[in-house]
Amino acid sequence: MIASTQGDKRGIVTPMDGQERKERVALLSVISNTSLVVIKLIVGLVIGSVSVISEAIHSGVDLLAAVIALFSVKTSSLPADGKHPFGHGKIENISGTVEALLIFIAAGWIIWEAVDKLLEPRPLETVGWGVVVMLISAAANSVVARMLFKVGKETDSIALMADGWHLRTDVYTSAGVMASLAVIWTAHLFFPDPDIDWLDPVAAIGVACLIIKAAWDLTRQSAGGLMDETLPPEEEEEIRQLIRSQLPAVHGYHQLRTRKAGHFRFVEVHIQVDAKMSVEIAHRLNQDLVKRIKEHFRNATVTVHTEPCDGTCPEKCLAGCLLTETERTGIRQTAANAPRMVTG
Repeated sequence: MIASTQGDKRGIVTPMDGQERKERVALLSVISNTSLVVIKLIVGLVIGSVSVISEAIHSGVDLLAAVIALFSVKTSSLPADGKHPFGHGKIENISGTVEALLIFIAAGWIIWEAVDKLLEPRPLETVGWGVVVMLISAAANSVVARMLFKVGKETDSIALMADGWHLRTDVYTSAGVMASLAVIWTAHLFFPDPDIDWLDPVAAIGVACLIIKAAWDLTRQSAGGLMDETLPPEEEEEIRQLIRSQLPAVHGYHQLRTRKAGHFRFVEVHIQVDAKMSVEIAHRLNQDLVKRIKEHFRNATVTVHTEPCDGTCPEKCLAGCLLTETERTGIRQTAANAPRMVTG
């Protein structure tokens, strides 16, 4: 007997409100990053700062990530159909992988330009504008990142969380570039020729290193979903606790398999019950277990397969057996003494 059903979104917001919030905050990220790309690029070109230009490129990558996130949150929530019976949740994992690849490319370009400027130094002009634009960037991205994290956690959206980490990284890198420009600015105010402009490309290289780290973390997170990694250990333990709570009706369980695609979770498990239990009661038991798991996990598709317990307990069953050795012995004796069904 198999019971299978798909969970609904639960939490503070309703499914429709949650989807609307995801799309609104993703759109806000697109608008914010577009503005920052334009401002940083203009100021970076005017003052000749490779670190500010690198930050413009970083924001450009964030903009692309925001666009991909907006597309993925719209697509991933589409209902399952004939060609996609398990839904569209993995689009968020795919988008995260694409974002990570683009970040690696941008980081390489930044390092190339910074090394070139280290080898052929060029003085900066109007450094103060660079400090101002980095301050604006850090403040704007801090606000938007906080909103992305908030909605991403509430709706369990990998795409929004990834976009939030992009902007959080941008906050740190903007602060680093702002600090280096501030040092250069201050040095030029008090010394005629401080020969400190090398700090600018060094800061750019530091930005690139942080970008590479963010890209690597994002790659690992996205690839895990694409490779059908299990749910986190703490979540699997919650599922086991829910199964154990069905004692004494459930004698044991095995073949617990879990995975996650985007914000959707998939849970499969085999449970063992009294061999004399009626089909009707076993079905109700299945439905109750499915309901309990769905109440703990949003967007969960749960499949429960029911098997009769004869007390033999092969290795695959023993690990999840909920009975004592005495109870298992009693079930084996009962099964051995039961009359055999004659067929044919």
